[in-house]
Amino acid sequence: MPSAHVNGIDLYYERAGHGPPVLFLNGSGSTLATTAPLIDVVAGRLEVVAHDQRGAGRSSVPGGPYTMAQYAADALGLLDVVGWSTCRVVGVSFGGMVAQELAVTAPARVERLALLCTSAGGDGGASYPLHELVGLAPRRRAEISTQLLDSRFTDEWLATHPGDRTLVDTMAQRGAGGSDDVRRGQAEQLEARRHHDVWSRLGRITCPTFVAAGRFDGIAPLANSETIVSRVGGATLHVYDGGHAFFAQDRRALPEIIDFLAS
Repeated sequence: MPSAHVNGIDLYYERAGHGPPVLFLNGSGSTLATTAPLIDVVAGRLEVVAHDQRGAGRSSVPGGPYTMAQYAADALGLLDVVGWSTCRVVGVSFGGMVAQELAVTAPARVERLALLCTSAGGDGGASYPLHELVGLAPRRRAEISTQLLDSRFTDEWLATHPGDRTLVDTMAQRGAGGSDDVRRGQAEQLEARRHHDVWSRLGRITCPTFVAAGRFDGIAPLANSETIVSRVGGATLHVYDGGHAFFAQDRRALPEIIDFLAS
């Protein structure tokens, strides 16, 4: 079980696959355990390094507050540990925020960048404030979370779309339970996410950039991806039939994302 000591904390990471090197950055509350199926698909054509970000999974849960700059520094430190001076980077949701912070901080280290269901923050548009869901009653939180995942997800829709019903149930199970440390780490992550803003620095990104969005995403609306593309030279926008987890809903998505990263 590899662990890297970076910026005073221990980061649990995994390395898999063969091909061009790719750093995979997870979304809010996600761990390598919960994202393994997605990482395995990417590792089918690429060499992937992915880690439990600070406060999550088997990595350290240091005292807060955490910042987006720290998350990016952790990722860059991990690249040093594995010996990658440059690589491709893919970030999902919160991971896309970290990927942007990394890319504007150290643009020379990013060969290609894939930003999935994410936002630039600030005047570029923020993702839904997930920290506001924490204090809600479980039933109400579940109702809002379902609609945020995909704006089409009413009871009627889910009754006739069993695949989407399974997706909702899987996401609900992912956020259930956990130790005090897990909950503290998640809270710190949401607080860092709340202050994410790379809008004024996006012009520093010059590598080929693939920006992907779900047409029915309630967390990172399509408009937020459009603004990222407007500010990043060489960026292209790709819209899919799905919500925040469009890569599990639209069969076109993952092959096109992997093709881009493997190019």
